[in-house]
Amino acid sequence: MRQKEKTKVTEAPKPARILVVEDEPNMVAGLRDNFEFEGYEVITAGDGIEGLRRAIEESPDLVVLDVMMPRMSGLEVCKQLRAQRGSIPIIMLTARGQELDKVVGLELGADDYVTKPFSIRELLARVKAVLRRTAVVPKHQDQHAFGNVEVDLRRQRVLRSGKALEVSSKEFELLKYFICHSGETLSRDRLLEEVWGYENFPTTRTVDTHLVRLRQKLEPDPEQPQYFLTVHGTGYRFVG
Repeated sequence: MRQKEKTKVTEAPKPARILVVEDEPNMVAGLRDNFEFEGYEVITAGDGIEGLRRAIEESPDLVVLDVMMPRMSGLEVCKQLRAQRGSIPIIMLTARGQELDKVVGLELGADDYVTKPFSIRELLARVKAVLRRTAVVPKHQDQHAFGNVEVDLRRQRVLRSGKALEVSSKEFELLKYFICHSGETLSRDRLLEEVWGYENFPTTRTVDTHLVRLRQKLEPDPEQPQYFLTVHGTGYRFVG
């Protein structure tokens, strides 16, 4: 008797989980409804300390974090979260006029920011963009090595000759993007869009500056790079 062939069932991908750290109940309710409508799973925290705890314990795929929070500011949450769970992407919510907070937040490692009041369409677009940028690491590619450099893409750690290196959040994101697109020639505009994600970033020299820092930290001879190559008139290519 011919046996029935088993039908292979493909599991649907798990929805991305977003942690909303916000103390205004109406804002939380609105964000939850819209995120869940888009298919995301939502967890919430009503102050900075609870937000930091939930982020560390539950490792969400993305944190939407208000700057003005009771008990612990969003900036302090961002700083501590980067130190303890460096790979979790963060979008900061800032009030209009808090230009300094935006700058400080980005320096502390936030991936993007949205100014209140904002349209939910804008926030959803930025959430999708950040999740897309941070999801480029295949599951089998947690580690990468070239020369005497070892990179842990999940834990956001870089070792050179066995010693940990200090790299900024954006330096690491740029390095990760190069590794995940090894061999491709990447234009400065593409790197700005995919790594920084801002439509109106001041200048493409930003990419050059960060690449110089990576070369200084990772190349045997930064003046004659072996891994981070310049493609004149086009951009850069990583060959490690």
